[in-house]
Amino acid sequence: MGTLTNTNEFTNSGKRRNKSIAWDHFTVEGERAICNQCKKSFAYICGGKLAGTSHLMRHFSSHISPASRLSNPKNNMLSIDKPDAKTNVSADLARKRFRATPGIAPLIFDQDRYNRDIAKMIILCDYPIHMVEDMYFISFVRSLQPQFSLVNVSTIEEHIKDIYFRTKQSLSNLLAEIPCRISLTLDLLVSNQSLGYVFITGHFVDCDWKLQRRMLNVITLPYIDSKIAFNRAVSACLADWNLSNKLFTLTLDNAYINESLKENLRGFMSVNNPLILNGQLILSSCYARTFCDLAQDALMLFRETVDKVRRNVFYVKASELREEKFMQLKQQLQVPSMRNIILDDLTRWDTTYHMLMAAFELKEVFSCLGTLDPDYALTLSIQEWIQVETLCMYLSHFYDAVSLLTAPVYPTSNVFFDEVWKIQLELMHGTTSQNLLVRYITTPLLEKFDRYWRGCCLFLATAVMMDPRFKMMLVEFSFNRIYGADAETWIRTVDEGVHELFLEYVVQSLPPPTFVEYPHESVEGTYIAQDVDFLSTLDGFSSDFDIYIGLMNNQHMKSELDQYLEECLLPWVQDFDVLGWWRINESKYPTLSKMAFDILCIPVSSVSPDSVFDTGNRRVDSYRGSLHPQTLEALVCAKDWLQYEKSESLYESPSAMVKRGNKN
Repeated sequence: MGTLTNTNEFTNSGKRRNKSIAWDHFTVEGERAICNQCKKSFAYICGGKLAGTSHLMRHFSSHISPASRLSNPKNNMLSIDKPDAKTNVSADLARKRFRATPGIAPLIFDQDRYNRDIAKMIILCDYPIHMVEDMYFISFVRSLQPQFSLVNVSTIEEHIKDIYFRTKQSLSNLLAEIPCRISLTLDLLVSNQSLGYVFITGHFVDCDWKLQRRMLNVITLPYIDSKIAFNRAVSACLADWNLSNKLFTLTLDNAYINESLKENLRGFMSVNNPLILNGQLILSSCYARTFCDLAQDALMLFRETVDKVRRNVFYVKASELREEKFMQLKQQLQVPSMRNIILDDLTRWDTTYHMLMAAFELKEVFSCLGTLDPDYALTLSIQEWIQVETLCMYLSHFYDAVSLLTAPVYPTSNVFFDEVWKIQLELMHGTTSQNLLVRYITTPLLEKFDRYWRGCCLFLATAVMMDPRFKMMLVEFSFNRIYGADAETWIRTVDEGVHELFLEYVVQSLPPPTFVEYPHESVEGTYIAQDVDFLSTLDGFSSDFDIYIGLMNNQHMKSELDQYLEECLLPWVQDFDVLGWWRINESKYPTLSKMAFDILCIPVSSVSPDSVFDTGNRRVDSYRGSLHPQTLEALVCAKDWLQYEKSESLYESPSAMVKRGNKN
């Protein structure tokens, strides 16, 4: 019986069809096959021993790039012929790639590691915890890693708390070693349920003599009107971090603090820190809040003009065509300003200041805009532009003062005195100006700012005295400018206060007293075994402290403080590291340096750097208000601490991930 043959395998001339896809890229010329790309000739004899096409496919594979293999499935077919290793080009290339990258092992999937990374992402990015149960998030993660298992809110909360407790232990170790006292700021936020949340931040100098700022606690206050609510919050913080004997000062958010609460806190401080001025170091007025109130008051004085500027800016920004015409007109008028008009955010007063500054510098463009745009009819009058100029002048002072708090490195307290006294003087001069508009704006502002100045000037003056570039010289100069004939009284008050504080540090640094019996006669009682011959003159002194002062006066010893103040000022440099200077001079001024460290780390503001320009009182949103207090504290504090953590990054390189997988 004959063999059945598929007639489709033959051409009309009776020759067998070339079924191999290699013939899509080669042309037969006699007994040779010519490559269509490189024109290289290969042996090919139909029906002979060399009639195969494997060598042709191997050659053509060298012309195929990896990208073209992915984009054209036909090209991949060239590498799929016989299972022979000689013809399997893909397998051969894979082996070469493997040999070229030794040590790379398959990544081992670690579900627990992925869960921790998700928890860290939620902490750092303020994502809601329940996102892990969202179907779209699950779909997205599984598209990246099919082995990923579903996780619930409780599991992620446990990982968040684990991160919180791990980083808290590191911070606790750091606080246990600090060489100075710690100052706290209290910032109160209220939820929609009228619950209070006290955000407590610690400011201190670490063992490397660097100023540090850390969120310590978020304490829930069920009754924010309670007179002892803040006392309990501070007590809980001190107990949590074992800081009862290291508290130095408290700085409060004056948005919610009244006189009754301040008096209760002063009583609390006198018990917890009785050694330093009887615990009375409380700064009741927040620096950032004070300037925020001043800026808002100034804007309200010219609210109609400010609103008109805002409507002008909105008119231009509302249309791309109008904005294009505005920019063309600016170029035609050759206005030198580099500012662009912006629409302000009513929740931040700095954006309103920038809007007014840009509009004022571009006032010529606004004045001529009507020539290009017949619909524009909001032109400000000359008097209104004068109001904008005057307003911007005082807002610029407030803006520069507050911008100190937004620096990459949180500033030491010595830098604020120079800003504050200049503003006090500027407002005082404004109230006596012949310009009615200037008197109109400065009179109410001075009344409010003067209360802040009188409450903080002595502390700020003490802080600037710890700066070897200024010492008492800047205090004397500024007080003479502000108080005139009464300056001497204020200068003497600062000088006496600094010396009193220094003597308290001297007493704390004294070794425990050694008592001996008087050798020459029988005396009831004992004396300090120092300068025995001089002790007989001290019958009128009532305490060891008085005895020490008597010894100091009798020996005519010049204190560290007096030596420091009498030395020449350092040359002024802009980027001066005051803590670094005291570190270098610690052996020269051992007691005074301790006092300097405590004073220079006192915070003047209770709000975080990203909120110093906020208007109104910040609130806890409904999502965070719904969280358990411990979970909220873990989220807020861990986010603050993680930025200082020097552990592995959230995003690892592939090689690092493989190494970690191999270890597991």
